[in-house]
Formats: sequence, C-alpha cells, structure tokens
Amino acid sequence: MSKHITPAEAANLIPDGAIVSVSSSSGLGCPDLMLKTIGERFETTGHPRDLTTLHPIAAGDMSGIKGIDHIARKGLLKTIIGGSYPSGPSSAEPPLIWQMIGNDEVAAYNIPSGILFDMHREAAAKRPGVLTKVGLDTFVDPAHQGCAMNASAAASPLVKKVAFEGEEWLYFRAIVPDVAIIRATTADERGNLTYEHEGAYLGGFDQALAARNNGGIVIAQVKRIAKSGTLKPHDVRIPGVLVDYIVVDPDQKQTTQTVYDPAISGEIFRPLESFRLPEFNIQKIIARRVARELQAGSAVNLGFGISANVPRILLEEGLHGAVTWVIEQGPVGGVPLLDFAFGCASNAEAFVPSPHQFTYFQGAGFDASLLSFLEIDRTGSVNVSKLSFRPHVTAGAGGFVDITARARKIIFSGMFNAGARLAVSDGRLVIEKEGKLKKLVNAVEHVTFSGRRAIKQGQDITYVTERCVMKLTPEGLVLTEIAPGVDLQMHILDQSEFPLIVSDKLKVMDAALFQEAPIGLRLPQKPARKLEGAAHV
Repeated sequence: MSKHITPAEAANLIPDGAIVSVSSSSGLGCPDLMLKTIGERFETTGHPRDLTTLHPIAAGDMSGIKGIDHIARKGLLKTIIGGSYPSGPSSAEPPLIWQMIGNDEVAAYNIPSGILFDMHREAAAKRPGVLTKVGLDTFVDPAHQGCAMNASAAASPLVKKVAFEGEEWLYFRAIVPDVAIIRATTADERGNLTYEHEGAYLGGFDQALAARNNGGIVIAQVKRIAKSGTLKPHDVRIPGVLVDYIVVDPDQKQTTQTVYDPAISGEIFRPLESFRLPEFNIQKIIARRVARELQAGSAVNLGFGISANVPRILLEEGLHGAVTWVIEQGPVGGVPLLDFAFGCASNAEAFVPSPHQFTYFQGAGFDASLLSFLEIDRTGSVNVSKLSFRPHVTAGAGGFVDITARARKIIFSGMFNAGARLAVSDGRLVIEKEGKLKKLVNAVEHVTFSGRRAIKQGQDITYVTERCVMKLTPEGLVLTEIAPGVDLQMHILDQSEFPLIVSDKLKVMDAALFQEAPIGLRLPQKPARKLEGAAHV
C-alpha cells in the first residue's frame, strides 16, 4: 500500500503539544512545503498548538525558503531548540522566529548542532542522554547561559554540569520526538528514500530513528515517488521501515536560490575554471593569509564568512586538491560553495551524514578549522553567536562549538574592528578612517569559543585580520605580524580594549598579500601520521 498522502493530511497528523524534529540546513534539504502547510493549518483551525520543535541545523534562510518562519506563530510554538536559526539579508526585517525569541514569546535554546544530533541518537537507543565536554566554559555551560536564548528558556534548563569518573561534564537529557519531518529526493511506494538530487544527507536517518523507536511517526517530503522495487538498495539512505508517510513537493529547491545543480549532488563534476575566483579586496587579503597556515594533505573544516573563500585562493594558486575540505553538513572534498549556498560543495568526493561528521569533529579527527569571529577578548575567547544590536537574539552557533571543542589547530579570521574605511595602495594597507566598533574587547558578550579551555588543552589558535596576525599563548594574545603601512600603536594597540603582547620577533606581513597578482602560495607537506596514545614495547 502506498504511503503517499497530501500535505494537509500530513499536517493533520501532528497533535497539540507534540515534539517535532525537522531535518534541514537553511535552504538545503528543507521540507518547506510541510512547514508551510502546518502553519496554514494553524491559521485556519488554531491547531496544532504548543509544539516543541527540534532543529539540529536551521530550517529556512529568508531568501526564498521560509522554513521555520512558516510556523513562527504565537500559540503554535511553545519551545524551539535549534543548533542554528535562519538568517537573511541584513537590510531585511528580522525573521519572525527572531522576533518571537526577542519578545520572549517562545522558550528558545541554542544547543550545538552535533550535541542535538547526539540527543536524537540517545533517544533512539532509549538511553538517558548525552555526556560531553563539548561546550564547557562557553554559552552552552550552565555557568554562563546554559544554551538559553531568553528568559522563558532560562527558567527551564536543558543542560546541567555533572561529575563523572572524577571529571566535569555537561549532561543533556535525551529528547524524544513524537514526529520527525525529513526530506529526500525520491521515495518508492514503501517509503524507501534516496537522495540523488540532494546536496547532503544531513541527519534525517537519526531523526527518523529517534521518532520511530519511541512510537512516533515519520513524514518524508520528496520530489517524486517511484514504483516499489525500482530503487537500488545501495542508494537507499533511509529504509521504508522507518517512514510512515510520504508528501510530494515537485517544486522543492535543492538549496537556497537553487532549483537543481547536478554538481552539488555529485552527479557531474564542474570544470575548475567555472568557479568564480574572489575579487581583490580586503577579505581576499585575509583569506590569502589564512591559506598560508595550511599544510598539504590536511583535512580542514571550513566555516561561513571570510574563511569560505580560502578554497578559492587555493584554486587560484593552482593548489586545488592539496587540502580536503570537510563541512558540517557532510560534503567531503570538492569546492565548497559561497554565500547562501554555503553548506554545499560542488565536485565533492563523498557525502557523510551530518551526525557522523560531527562525531569526527568532536573527536578532533581533522587537522585544522578555519572560522570567523565577531569579537575576541583578552583570554582569547571568541563570540560568533550573539549580535549586540539584536538583544537576546542570535543566529545560533550551529556546529561551531562542536568543531572548536577539541580542534588541534584553529585559524579565526575577521576584520580588526567594524566599520573601518580601508584601501590598498602599492602593496600597503591604508586605513582611511577607523571603525567605531571595537572587536577586541575586554570580555566577549557571548563565549562561543573558550580561550581558557584552549590553553588548558594545548590547542594551536591563530587570529588573522587585515592589519595583523595574533597567536593565543598562556600569557595572552601575542601580536606576531603587522600589515605593511599600518602604525603599530595607532592602528592596532590603541584599537584594542586590552593590552596586546608585541612579539620581539614581530614581522611585517608579506606585501604580496596586498597585491592583485597570485601570491605564489606553497604549502608544506603535512607530516606522516603516527599512532597516538598507544604504549609501545
């Protein structure tokens, strides 16, 4: 018997007070039609009410795929637990969900994406919850905000600090979903799901398993339905035994602003010359300097922002393939995409389910991570998860906390301060006017990355800006390089709220970084890997 039902019939299956887990990553893999139909049902009938929704990665992006904003209605949502939240153009009105969070109309939590996937896994196995060190001494820690984004959430904590085997851990109880809403490309009549047009698998399997094992239902939104027995078993990512209902949306987008691109789903490989190279500007200068921190043969995680341009720097320098990029949505290798398509990669070598990718990150199996910063403080801690001009509201940290918790090497990149007017002339940086907002502050507003824990764990931390490079040491932030044309005192030391240590070996950044021509980048080879932590006779 076919499991195909209409979106309205599927929406009617969701009871008041249900816990609903939604698989998505911004526009990538978003079951937008199902969320839209749930919102329409509420507007018409007043049901379902008081939902708790789980979003390991954001659902929607305000750039053509509304996602969670379809159900951001007072009375419909009671609680929302997200790894990240949708964002849109800075000039646009804030998403409805941000407004609800800021107005304390919904209890809102920001739990790291990897931990949220772990919570689903523990719920599926009927274990009590997640014991982890990920998030210690960050906003995740109960000593800080404990993941709460507003007063309603702070009144009902989801994480506590516990002692186990003589060590300090964070404990997140498992949350059991009543409904999982996932997405794929094709379903056969028995509910077997394939992902041939998707840019990532995300965590649909784990979310479906958590619901099914606990007596819940699984609704899969797909582009099309095939006859039973026509899908190749090796292509099926989620078996039909986990899927209860199928909803068809023939118009679902592959990802944000993209109806379908076969290179994103690995069906073809684009010629390398078809990728846009970054124009010469300040951000490119920073990305070039970040690239010099890499080693050939490394597996490197990539975050949103300036860092996302680093693969294009290697492409321009003839070094594509020297580094394997790994991103939290699951693509491995290839050329990670930019802007709202970030999270996808063209020409990927493999797709890993997001929960497995986060296990890889949490255990520091990769070599380095390239991430952005909004603020840095005197301890080396970084904030990327709260914007001061939007009180109590954040786009969320996504997998940032999972990635940085144990990463052996992290290169943070960003502008030294906000709003400065900058230019480049004859291989020198020209600061025409200073920005009004300092980004090196005494204490960050929100601790997304803990410099204190980084020192304790021996992590290698570098901060790259347009005017200098800094290293984190037990004594503080050490200034190691300065851009040509920059005045040390006026442009750097006076622009920081806390004292910077100037290295006695302070160098001038290579002038080639500040010129349009390729820089002749050469990457040292990563040392051969040796067995770690084993006793040898």
